[in-house]
Amino acid sequence: MNHPDHAASGARNRLIAGVRAAVVPGRDDHPAVTLLPGNLSLRVPILALMFAMTIGFTAGSIAIAIVEYHVKPGLAWPLGVLQATPLIFAARWPLAAWRVAAAGLLLTVVVRHGTGFMPWPVTAILALIVILFFTGVGADRQTTVGVGTVTIAGVLLPAVAFGMPGWFGMILAGIFAVALTFGDAVGGRHSAVEELRRREEQHRQDLARQAVLEERARIARELHDVVAHHMSVIAMQAEAAPYKIPDLPDAAKQTFGVVRDAAREALTETRRVVGLLRSDDEGAERAPQPGLDRLDDLVAAARRSGLSVASVVVGMPRPLDTGVDLSAYRIVQESLSNAARYAPGARVHIEIKYGAEALAVSVIDDGPRSTPAESHGGGHGLVGMRERVTMLDGRFDAGPRREAGWSVVAELPYGDTD
Repeated sequence: MNHPDHAASGARNRLIAGVRAAVVPGRDDHPAVTLLPGNLSLRVPILALMFAMTIGFTAGSIAIAIVEYHVKPGLAWPLGVLQATPLIFAARWPLAAWRVAAAGLLLTVVVRHGTGFMPWPVTAILALIVILFFTGVGADRQTTVGVGTVTIAGVLLPAVAFGMPGWFGMILAGIFAVALTFGDAVGGRHSAVEELRRREEQHRQDLARQAVLEERARIARELHDVVAHHMSVIAMQAEAAPYKIPDLPDAAKQTFGVVRDAAREALTETRRVVGLLRSDDEGAERAPQPGLDRLDDLVAAARRSGLSVASVVVGMPRPLDTGVDLSAYRIVQESLSNAARYAPGARVHIEIKYGAEALAVSVIDDGPRSTPAESHGGGHGLVGMRERVTMLDGRFDAGPRREAGWSVVAELPYGDTD
C-alpha cells in the first residue's frame, strides 16, 4: 500500500512536470495526434474553416477592444492578434498556439486592469476555447493538466484580482476545463484507434510470416520424402553394382562403396534435420508424392464440391522434375480449394501448358454463383503457392479478373531434367 504522503508527492511532481511541459517549449510541442486528416479533400475544408475562424475572431477581438472597451488602436491591434491569430496553427502546434494566446490574454489584463466586467473580447475567449480543445487532442494528459493549471492560475486569477467577478472566473474555468477534457477524450480515442490499427497490421504481418514458415516447412518435408527416395535408390544401386557387373575392378568396387556410404550418410542427416520439422503425430509419407498424373482426381473432387471444372493439356507432355510436378499439383489443388470456398458453383478452367522452357499452370474461375459461406481459415493459400514458385525460380501471378472471378497463373521452369 502506498503511503498518502508518497501519493501526494507523486501527484505534485506530475503537476509540476505538466506545468513545465506546458510553459517551456520542447520536442513534445509537435504532437503525434492531430485532427488534420491526410486526405486533401478533407484537410483543405478544415484548414479553410480554421482560417475563416481566425480572421473572424482576430477582427472581432480588435474591433470590440476599440469600440466597446475604448482601447487605443495601437494596443488593440497587437493584443487582438496575440489573442486570436494563433488559432490558425493550433491544429498543428497547439501548445505554441496556447502559449501565444495566453500571453495575449494576460497582457490584456495588465492593460485593462480594473475596467469593465471582463477584460477580454468574447471572440478572444472563443478562440482560446478552440485552442484548448486542440491542446487536449495533441498533448499528453499530464501536459494537458499543466495547461489547464497555468490558464486558471496565470490568466483567470490575475483577471479576478484586477476586478473580474470571481463567479464569472469560475464559469470560464469550467468552460476551459471542459474544452481540455473533451480534447483529451478525442485525442485518447484517436490514439487508441491508431494503436489498434497498428496492432491489427502487426497481427496480419505475423500471420503472413507464420504462413510462409509453415509452408516452407511443408515444402521441406515433401522434398525430403522425394530426396529420400532418390538417395535410397542411389544407395541400393551402389550396393548392387558389384554383384551385377562381373570382374569389376577393385577400384570401381571401392568407388561404389564410397557412393553407397555417402548416400546413406546424406539420407540419415536429411532425415535427422527434416524430422525436426514434423509434428509429433506426423510421420514420413508412405505413399508417393502426388503429381499431374492425378489431375483427373482433383477435377473429379472439385466437381463433387459443386464446381463446373474443365481441364486441358496444351503441348507435348514430358517427364517433369519431381519438385515441378509436385508444385504444379499443389497449385491446382489449392486453386480449386479456394474456388470451392470463395466462388461456389463457379466454372473453372484449368490449363496445363508444356512450353519449351517451363510448365505453365493456370486456374481461372468466373465468379461465384451463390453467396460464399463465411470462412474461418487463415486465408494464406496464395502464400504457399507463391513460396513453391519462388523455390523453383518461376513466376507467379494471382488476382481478380477484370470481367469476374479469379485467376492463378504460375510458370515453373523445368530445370535440368530432360
